Amino acid sequence: MGVMIKPSDLQFRYPRKKETRELPKFSGLPDPNPFDRDDLYDVIPMFEQVMNTLEVDDGQVLHKLEEILNDDIPRFINTREEVYNCLVGVMRDILGVPAAP
Repeated sequence: MGVMIKPSDLQFRYPRKKETRELPKFSGLPDPNPFDRDDLYDVIPMFEQVMNTLEVDDGQVLHKLEEILNDDIPRFINTREEVYNCLVGVMRDILGVPAAP
């Protein structure tokens, strides 16, 4: 079933953009659609996919993902696949998890 994140699991608050809530969200690669890091409905599926890929279910990892997204990833990295690849790459380095073959 994979990781399921609730808004209360997050350390930061994100706006809920109700006008885009029903649009398809990130579910894996490839996905060249723009990523809205200021929309709860885009952020949660992204974090769930990253944590599923890394095979972790830990609140500290989730909070670190939030910090990376909000503090470290430049805004010019703006597609879903770019953000996903960046988050997975950085967290693999932090956790010492080798890249999948």
